[in-house]
Amino acid sequence: MKHFTKWAVAAVVAGVTAGSAMAQELYAPNLAYRTGPFAATGIPLMNGQADYLTMLNERDGGIGGIRINGEECETGYSTEKGVECYEKTKSKAIVTQPWSTGITLQVLPKTNVDEIPILAPGYGFSPMADGTTFQWAFNTPSGYWDAADMIVQYLEGQGSLDGKTIAFLHLDHPYGKEPIPVLEKLAGEKGFELEPIPVGLKEMQNQSAQWLQIRRLRPDYVVMWGWGAMNAGAITEAVKTKFPMENFLGVWWAGHDADLKIVGEDGKGYKSISWSFPNPDAPVMADIQTHVVDKGLTKSNAEEMSGVFYSRGLIISAILAEGIRVAQEEYGTAEIDASQLRWGLENINMTEERISELGLDGMVPPFQTSCANHTGHSGGWMLEWDGEKFVKVSDLLTPNVAGYQDLIDEKAAEYAEANAPWAMNEECNVTN
Repeated sequence: MKHFTKWAVAAVVAGVTAGSAMAQELYAPNLAYRTGPFAATGIPLMNGQADYLTMLNERDGGIGGIRINGEECETGYSTEKGVECYEKTKSKAIVTQPWSTGITLQVLPKTNVDEIPILAPGYGFSPMADGTTFQWAFNTPSGYWDAADMIVQYLEGQGSLDGKTIAFLHLDHPYGKEPIPVLEKLAGEKGFELEPIPVGLKEMQNQSAQWLQIRRLRPDYVVMWGWGAMNAGAITEAVKTKFPMENFLGVWWAGHDADLKIVGEDGKGYKSISWSFPNPDAPVMADIQTHVVDKGLTKSNAEEMSGVFYSRGLIISAILAEGIRVAQEEYGTAEIDASQLRWGLENINMTEERISELGLDGMVPPFQTSCANHTGHSGGWMLEWDGEKFVKVSDLLTPNVAGYQDLIDEKAAEYAEANAPWAMNEECNVTN
């Protein structure tokens, strides 16, 4: 992949605008959820995503000189509404961002026919890592199976897991069930007992039955795959039942500052794996202040902007923008289409140098995608609540993908067979 520079951008823009009075916009709809039971997590994420795109439009005139439209279609996290939003927006979209594992699973076969890339950063169907099979789907920069592996790695770093019990507190929803295959595999290899404890959508705010089960089980650790109101409910119950917070860990969607602020000091020690981290001193934050906040163009506020989820929203839009830039350079046009963006998303190389060029210092680990690798497997940091905010308490952890590559291959093949005829990317091979 060519190295992308501002001079390349200028050349692309010149080529595009030379023969036209006005460039069109890049339409990148977001299937948002600012309402419903998961709104508390959706709002800061959507605000971060929107602010980054607004900053690019205000500061740079867009990406490669063409403005980007991140119009939101509200789903309330409903799978049915999500599919409606996908159908409503797909005709001119260069990407779809489903924002729910349930919605992702529903639109996954549709996008393979419609040839529109799914961008599902850190969520969705884990076998989407296989770019040969899922040529239109990306869960960059890290997937749920990566998260499960890194959490177990971290726990193993605290001492042998042989003979230990891990309670797996999870939303009874496709999202919550995603890591179970890898956790079961690791349980067999490491010798720990895995005890799944599901939480229904109607039980999220009243988990007394689940925490009674946890008290009786007396696990060594509780690992949480929670979302929205479930996280706040679980953290509150953990404090109430005096479960040792240092033994309570969550996936990256269970590491929301606002949930921990409910319990404050009592939540001290709770941990969450994360592929993003807020850095108030990063140059991108100054640019957002100048070009978005000072112009009254944000829906966010200072407290939210200092948190994990807002900064993760920034990173998600930065990943999309980088895919767009790479595609623009490759194809020599700013007005890329969905197919060209797919190539761009397959050729992202977020080196430390590139992360710094984007002003995202310390906010996301390096990663690289390819034709065969649609996840990037970036790794992540273990974050810990110190009573006021999340802080890093580990060096960068990287997933042992080789340990579950067989599962990726197996589940991808099963999916393709169950949805036959399934279009594969025959030009893609594992060495790409």
